[in-house]
Amino acid sequence: MPEPTIAQRIVRAKRTLGEAKVPYEVPRGAELAPRLASVLEVIYLVFNEGYTATAGEDWMRPDLAQEALRLARMLAELAPREPEALGLAALLQLQASRMGARTDREGRPVLLADQDRGRWDHLLIRRGLAALERATALGGRGVYVLQAEIAACHARAAVAAQTDWARIAALYGELARVAPSPVVELNRAVAVSMADGPAAALEIIDRLRGDKALRNYQWLPSVRGDLLAKLGRNEEAKAEFLQAAALAGNAREKELLLGRAQALPP
Repeated sequence: MPEPTIAQRIVRAKRTLGEAKVPYEVPRGAELAPRLASVLEVIYLVFNEGYTATAGEDWMRPDLAQEALRLARMLAELAPREPEALGLAALLQLQASRMGARTDREGRPVLLADQDRGRWDHLLIRRGLAALERATALGGRGVYVLQAEIAACHARAAVAAQTDWARIAALYGELARVAPSPVVELNRAVAVSMADGPAAALEIIDRLRGDKALRNYQWLPSVRGDLLAKLGRNEEAKAEFLQAAALAGNAREKELLLGRAQALPP
């Protein structure tokens, strides 16, 4: 929706609530869980847009990521017995710890395997791991706790080669059972490729190609292109990277994908 339309709706909603003298109350009992889930989802989406911008000239929007991180921490303090609130705070801190290494001096994306882990924020990693420990102690196995566990696997690896990809693939499998989605399955395929090889992952990806939810999702052809390149099927890989670049709305992302296509030998 256009931003002015949403702004008008917010103004009207505030006016309606004010005129009806609706009091502010913290939800309790059965009302709390669905409302908390909605708040967590919004914070998560705000962070994702800051972490990898869907449009514009910059790969990241740090202001959005930092605001989401602030809100997640605040919520974890207000709801210290809610595993998913703690899980989200853990996830965002672990993800944000990499932001200083996700671009080079020219602002170009640096992929996870190529990042200088010495530039990761280790204070954020410690805080994220501590929040995750509290969440799991409360028995949390929801979507944010599981994603935080995946992020923790990366955070604990001193170098990319030490990453426990088999555990990450298993965690994505558990996440797919808790909250099935084609995007989760796509991420599981990436982990499977690292744990069991590109051929095994390509089978998963090819099952996703007909999913309507991923029709305009640039990461599907991007991942498929990466797998095909590892299998030496360079012409097919190049076509996938070009398709991904055409779908990308972010200028830096488009540049990255076009560069990968051009770098492939015949």
